[in-house]
Amino acid sequence: MREISCESIIQTVAEMCVEANLHLTEDVSGALHKAAACEVNPLGKQILASLEENLEIAGRENIPICQDTGMAVFFVTIGQEVHITGGSLTDAINEGVRKGYTEGYLRKSVVNDPLLRVNTKDNTPAVIHYDIVPGDALKLTFAPKGFGSENMSKLYMLKPADGVEGVEEAVLSAVRDAGPNACPPMVIGVGIGGTFEKAAILAKTALTRNMSEHSALPHIAELEERLLKRINDLDIGPGGFGGKTTAFGIRVETYPTHIAGLPVAVNICCHVNRHSVREL
Repeated sequence: MREISCESIIQTVAEMCVEANLHLTEDVSGALHKAAACEVNPLGKQILASLEENLEIAGRENIPICQDTGMAVFFVTIGQEVHITGGSLTDAINEGVRKGYTEGYLRKSVVNDPLLRVNTKDNTPAVIHYDIVPGDALKLTFAPKGFGSENMSKLYMLKPADGVEGVEEAVLSAVRDAGPNACPPMVIGVGIGGTFEKAAILAKTALTRNMSEHSALPHIAELEERLLKRINDLDIGPGGFGGKTTAFGIRVETYPTHIAGLPVAVNICCHVNRHSVREL
């Protein structure tokens, strides 16, 4: 049995909160630079150049890439041979979020009740998804999610007869509806299968996948490529002003489902597709 202290988790989470909000991972920043070099629409090219400048200033001045530093979402993979000491894992993650957002001067955007709407003033609680696996490691994936793009996400309960054509139309419908409101260029996560809630979690998980890696399943990799082309042919473009870069990438995750169902979730992210990964 391997012991991991709450104190080390708190410090790690606090660092991740700051890191993800100030610096994009290389795969996402690389996608931005590639799009800026390839965009042919003059206004779209100008917008992408402004996004590149914003990214450079954020890194140089140690300030957030976007003013919406998001709701803290964590994917936690914990080995069954791990024992957390000094408190609970959930409490440690929330304390790390509190520390990171407060000491890092990140915007606190969470309200304590969806109807009463009083700000918690420290960006807690986080949304945490746990997966228990063999081994003695603890892996934390942090994905702060801004709500300009989150609000544009969709869930569809399709019929099996709708097939892959229905899936593609659902994704395209979500992107069309989002238009400029999701701060394009977008990164799009799609979850197919499972149940109502599983599809949504799959879609959000998909956003944390490396932008340069397609699905290991050939038919899903083909679907990702086909959807990206169809999305960029919509001519929404950077900022919604037209152009060939409506999305940097689309990642699809699947899960077995019921014989009567075909759930499809579309989780849209803006060009600031932030995440940080640490293993303890």
